[in-house]
Amino acid sequence: MELQNRRSFLHRCARSGDVVHAGLVVTLLIGVWYAQALEVNTGKVNFIEVMNGSSVLLPCTYASCIGIKNLYFNWQFKDNGTLVKLCEAIIPAEGVEPNVKIYHERVEFVGSSKQNNISILLHNVTFEDQGEYICFARNPKEKERNHSAIFNLFVVDELKEVDNTLTLIIVSVLGGVIGLIILIMVVKTVVLAILKKLQEKNKECLVSSSGNDNTENGLPGSKGDSKPTPKA
Repeated sequence: MELQNRRSFLHRCARSGDVVHAGLVVTLLIGVWYAQALEVNTGKVNFIEVMNGSSVLLPCTYASCIGIKNLYFNWQFKDNGTLVKLCEAIIPAEGVEPNVKIYHERVEFVGSSKQNNISILLHNVTFEDQGEYICFARNPKEKERNHSAIFNLFVVDELKEVDNTLTLIIVSVLGGVIGLIILIMVVKTVVLAILKKLQEKNKECLVSSSGNDNTENGLPGSKGDSKPTPKA
């Protein structure tokens, strides 16, 4: 009886281990699946400030490790809490250009499926255009999972002037430091040249003084050694 209980316990443990192992496998598969999922991106900076009456690019790109097929996308504008569709299209396959349906007269599709680009251009911007724009995409290969990215648009009368005071101060300080370094190098070069000339002049004076001392002391090779040749 005790032996049967022990075997039953070991059997339950084995089954429990299989469940844990299966759970780990499922978790890994889900992680790989999410890593390969479609990504929609509106750039590193998801907002822009433009002047009233100008045109602005609303960027959006997509990427998928498992490829696309009949990728559906659209652009929507959040107008006081209501989503207004600006355009939509289906990309049949990678590299195939979509037939984009435009629902706003000032919107132009400027993307290309060859570059995974689904950006749009908004012309003649008005203050009413300010707000949140949503780039939406869905890839059937991912069992209709939805993906989106938000881009914020701010409309102003005129662009703010950038205060360059700090930049000018930094540039001035750096320029002054560089100028001082150059001046020090020039002065150093001039001083070294003058010292070198003085050293050469001192050497010449020492050599001349040594020759004069030899002549006065009647040392060999000096003028004091020269005697007139005796006459026969």
